Amino acid sequence: MSDRFQQHGAFSWYELTTSDASAAKQFYQTLFGWQVKDGPINGMDYSVFSLQGQDMGGIMPVPPDAPSGFAPQWGVYITVNDVDATAKQAAELGGKVCLEPMNIPDVGRFAMIQDPQGATLSIISYNSPAAS
Repeated sequence: MSDRFQQHGAFSWYELTTSDASAAKQFYQTLFGWQVKDGPINGMDYSVFSLQGQDMGGIMPVPPDAPSGFAPQWGVYITVNDVDATAKQAAELGGKVCLEPMNIPDVGRFAMIQDPQGATLSIISYNSPAAS
C-alpha cells in the first residue's frame, strides 16, 4: 500500500456512482487512459480504475436501493486513523454523520460525513497490509 492508504488526512480513493457504468468506463478510459478491472468485488458490480498500474478508485452502478432521482456523482475517501472517533469529532464540530461507521469486508472501515456547509465525503481506515 502507498502512504495515502495509511496517512491521516490523505485523499486516498475516488469513486463514481453512475446510472451507466459501462459508458462511464469507456469515457474515462478514452479521456484519461485509465485501465479498468471489472469486478464483482464483495458481491457487487464494481470496477477498479488505475493509471500506470496504481489503483486510484472505482466505478459502480447506482444501487437499487438509492433514492429516486439519485444523480451520478463522484465521491472521495479521506484516510483517517480511527473512523469512529473522526465521525464523532465531525459531529462535535457541527457536521453530520450521514452514514454511520461500518466495515467493508477485506478493505477496512468507513463512514460518510457532511461538513457544516453541506458538503459530503467519506472517511476510511484501511486494513493494515499484513491483515489483507
